[in-house]
Amino acid sequence: MRTRPVLIFDGDCGFCTMSVGVVQRLVRPRCEVVAWQQADLTSLGVTEERARYEALWVTPTGRVYGGAQAVAKILLSGGGMWAVAGALLTLPPVRWAAHGVYRLVADNRARLPGGAGACAVPGRRGGWGSGTWLPSAGAPGRSAPRDGTTWYAG
Repeated sequence: MRTRPVLIFDGDCGFCTMSVGVVQRLVRPRCEVVAWQQADLTSLGVTEERARYEALWVTPTGRVYGGAQAVAKILLSGGGMWAVAGALLTLPPVRWAAHGVYRLVADNRARLPGGAGACAVPGRRGGWGSGTWLPSAGAPGRSAPRDGTTWYAG
């Protein structure tokens, strides 16, 4: 069993790689950091589809947090003022807003500094605000992956 959480990110995305580097220098999260392309996703309990979709935080017990909630866990693990910011990200309505902002950034990461074609989220048409809302967000007609994973741990 792992003793430290694992942060999984898209190692092919320049924006993601740059962001993780900044987080490691400034926040100093207490975790292992690995690109999903080099991770043993099966042993972490994560599908490739989900790893392509969002950054993930996997606890030593195997609980998986994605997107904005993964960011909250990163900040919480950094301690100090970072932990305060992370705690705020877990509280409604901040959590709801953080989810929307995360999706906006993730769905458009190819357009951000360091972004390139490899950064595009698979299956997205692109464009600001064109992201898929998760069933837990209450948007009708939108769905999560067919593999049965829960994408929003709130």
